[in-house]
Amino acid sequence: MKTENAFAELGLAPSATEIEVKAAWRRLVSQWHPDRNDHTGAVARMQRINDAFRVIRRSGFAAASGDAKHAAPRTEESPDAHATHAADPQRRTVSRKIKLTLEEAAAGCTKVLQGQVTDSCSTCTGLGYRLPGGTCPQCEGSGEVRQAAWFGWAQARVPCEGCGGSGESKPACPDCHGTGKLAPRRYKITVRTPLGVRDGDLLHVDGRRTRSSQIHVDLHLRVDVLKHAFFELEPDGTIRCDMPVDGFAWIANRSITVPTLGGPQPLQLDRDRLSYRLKHQGLPVERRGPRGDQLVTVRPMFPERLSTDQDILLDQLIAASAGADGQATDERLRAWNQAMTAWQKDRVKRDTAHR
Repeated sequence: MKTENAFAELGLAPSATEIEVKAAWRRLVSQWHPDRNDHTGAVARMQRINDAFRVIRRSGFAAASGDAKHAAPRTEESPDAHATHAADPQRRTVSRKIKLTLEEAAAGCTKVLQGQVTDSCSTCTGLGYRLPGGTCPQCEGSGEVRQAAWFGWAQARVPCEGCGGSGESKPACPDCHGTGKLAPRRYKITVRTPLGVRDGDLLHVDGRRTRSSQIHVDLHLRVDVLKHAFFELEPDGTIRCDMPVDGFAWIANRSITVPTLGGPQPLQLDRDRLSYRLKHQGLPVERRGPRGDQLVTVRPMFPERLSTDQDILLDQLIAASAGADGQATDERLRAWNQAMTAWQKDRVKRDTAHR
């Protein structure tokens, strides 16, 4: 990168002083550091900013300012040593999922979330070494060293291993010991979820309103509602439940126990019905709104093979369903039997007439 291009990258005129260069560098680092800027081009822009600062430093701030007598004295302190977030440096934003059962999503619940965050070192902006690092002592800033030759052959110049050919030394940052990261810090936050949240909902938790073990953490939470063993949730808040029931209990109009989000509840069966609606046992259509209903569909189950006792009991039941004359007591069945008898007699007459 040429010197004039380096000044343009920092948004400065070629006559800028050392103080102005460092101020621009700090401002741009604070704006474009990948830990603070999620733009897709943040990493590349950050690299150009650092390259521009190195080029200007090599060219000499005194020459750049155009007046060596009034140029600011050179210093080995990194210009970003005092660069901090505009917000509370101890405050972080963490994105994570929160898993809820359907019961917890419907009624709201309290969850204790804990984890840890690792901050990039503000001294070196996560690079692991301080900028500017000074002139490399091995190559004296040239970026190349002479390679030893045999038998008097001319010595070749190769990139300096000490600085990787950059001409600058890169001493490890004393605050992060060259890792670019600070020691992890733990957080523990109690979160109260509102009632009626749905799968995929986004919740924001302001860490200043909760108690954290070490640091202030804001949470961006994505709700993950777990699949339920009994229920299916409809978009309008209706809960559907299909359940098997004893076929004989269904015939006998007995009472059964059905699951709901609030716990088990009794349900009176009716052999003329297979579907039942339980009012206000679903999820709210809107947050803080009225709850939807629960639809229960029963599936009467009969044994595939009857036992001897069941056969005897069924024979007794069939016999008991007939009147003293041996005819069915149910009017619908009696009418059907009479129609069948008449149809059979009529068929016999037709068959006899055609012989």
